[in-house]
Amino acid sequence: MDNIFDTFLGLVLGAIVTYWVYTFFRKKKRKELTTHQSTVLLEKIRSVCKLISVEGDFAEIYKYENTKERFMSLISSKKKALVVINAKAHIGYDLQKILMHADTESRKIILKNFPQPEILSIQPELEFYDIKNGFFNSFKPDDLTVLNQEAKKHIREKIPESGLMETARKEALETVLLIEKIVETIGWKLDYSALEIPEKEKKKLLG
Repeated sequence: MDNIFDTFLGLVLGAIVTYWVYTFFRKKKRKELTTHQSTVLLEKIRSVCKLISVEGDFAEIYKYENTKERFMSLISSKKKALVVINAKAHIGYDLQKILMHADTESRKIILKNFPQPEILSIQPELEFYDIKNGFFNSFKPDDLTVLNQEAKKHIREKIPESGLMETARKEALETVLLIEKIVETIGWKLDYSALEIPEKEKKKLLG
């Protein structure tokens, strides 16, 4: 009788230990899977990298002048040109600057901070008019590189007064909603309650 009882007790204890070990490894595997999911998801969001939300067209007339002096500044030579700049400026967000972390228990990506809009690119096209070369100061092929840099600088200075940055800030919610869609693709949720989003803009975009 004692042998039967001992055998039964051994089977019960063995079953309990087996169940405990199975549950432990199952939870560990699920946690590892969830952690892996969150890592993949964060990398997926970061892989978008830079998102253009606003594009602006500029048409500017730029007067370029360059003066060279020789013989202890006794003689100078000036080259100049009238340059028409047609440029596209792209304003948007560098998504690598987003501050967020994953809550694996609640399967949430928590968005803590959203970056400010910035100039992502300026693409100028130059047309030259009224080109005048100096006696020992004439235009050379390398001047095109210099003029492109000058054109970009000129457009960059014009952007703050163009209203493009303000427009990009208003488009921030659309970017957040895009991230939310990416998060939902694997059954997670995006928590962006920490961000201050004007209710008017939210209704406009969601409505």
